Amino acid sequence: MTTRSMTGQQRVRFAFIGYGILGYLYLYLPVLLLMFFSFNDSRAGSLPFTGFTLKWYRDLSADFLVINAFWNSLKVAVVTSILATIIGTAAAFPMVRLTFRFKEILRTFFILPIMVPGLLIGISLLIFFASWLDMSLSLGTVIIGHLVFTTPFVVLVVTARLLDFNYRLEWAAADLGATPLDTFRYVTFPLIFPGVLAGALFAFTLSLDEFIITLFTIGPDSTLPMYILSQVKFGITPKINALATLLFISSITILLSTFLILTRRKGK
Repeated sequence: MTTRSMTGQQRVRFAFIGYGILGYLYLYLPVLLLMFFSFNDSRAGSLPFTGFTLKWYRDLSADFLVINAFWNSLKVAVVTSILATIIGTAAAFPMVRLTFRFKEILRTFFILPIMVPGLLIGISLLIFFASWLDMSLSLGTVIIGHLVFTTPFVVLVVTARLLDFNYRLEWAAADLGATPLDTFRYVTFPLIFPGVLAGALFAFTLSLDEFIITLFTIGPDSTLPMYILSQVKFGITPKINALATLLFISSITILLSTFLILTRRKGK
């Protein structure tokens, strides 16, 4: 009886492990194939694999359009993540700590852009900028559009962090003579920093990858998603695979660096 029970438990355990492996393969196998084909000598960007080469990466480094699109995307993502983090963190505090009549309505208002399709946001912003304000579309309008989309994610992440915050620590700092600014600087912010950093990473990643809102607010400039979209119209090439591989490696590097930073802060 015991042997049968243990055998059944082992089968269930192996079944869950196999299910997890299949799930991760489903998620990451396409990415691994994309990285694999970026080293393919064939211009088709698919099987058969005709030989190993790095020429597609060399072509990327010499392509002015890619370099320009990369710097535009980086500028937009950095500025968007900074502004979204500041605005979202500031908005999260009253959402958690204040009590007023229209609090739930205001909370819904802040997270509404998450539920609205990006296509509608893009069209609305285009009408707002072009028809109402008579503004020329540029990277500035792209940043504004990305702020509308990314700030709610920062609000949600920082709000979740503040809900677990121990307010007694702030009271203790006040009892010891700390000013509100010193309390925030030395007590509140270090404790909510993981949530703020996570929100900033959300904003940076979403901004770097966003192309629907960008399509309606970009004007004559270009970003990496727009460049990739224009190239995909003519088929997937090893050059696009190489670009996507570099983006994936950069994302993993940022994730690991953030993990190390949070681990060191926790160790201290």
